[in-house]
Amino acid sequence: MDKENLSKGIRGTYRVIIIICSLIVIIAIGSIYFFGTADTELVPIDQEKDSKEIVNGVHLKTGFVEAPGMQETITNCTSCHSSQLVIQNRMNAQNWKATIDWMQETQNLWDLGDNEAVIIDYLVKNYPPTSKGRRAGLTNVRWYELKQ
Repeated sequence: MDKENLSKGIRGTYRVIIIICSLIVIIAIGSIYFFGTADTELVPIDQEKDSKEIVNGVHLKTGFVEAPGMQETITNCTSCHSSQLVIQNRMNAQNWKATIDWMQETQNLWDLGDNEAVIIDYLVKNYPPTSKGRRAGLTNVRWYELKQ
């Protein structure tokens, strides 16, 4: 019988500890919820200004070069994906046309109409293909022997 009483006493003690810890957690969460956000203030952002700002010939929001056709490219290309995806894919006019055709056939890209020629012209002029893929190989390196 002593073992049963001792076991009941230990269980009771554990229950009291669990209840006290639960109350402490509830009080802490309530304090953070009610008192933790008193200094927070929402600051309005003028998105219209940010979306059109151009510095040093570069559209800040997208990274596109400022040139004729930039706005058409922003409107039609960044609706579905990042401008960086457009910028990194440097292609000639034929490949851009093929890419647009592929997106229209498989990705539900809408008919660009007259904007297609404007967008392709913008991309070819400002993001032409480069012949350089990887960095150039090391040249004029002075090698030395490691001493053991």
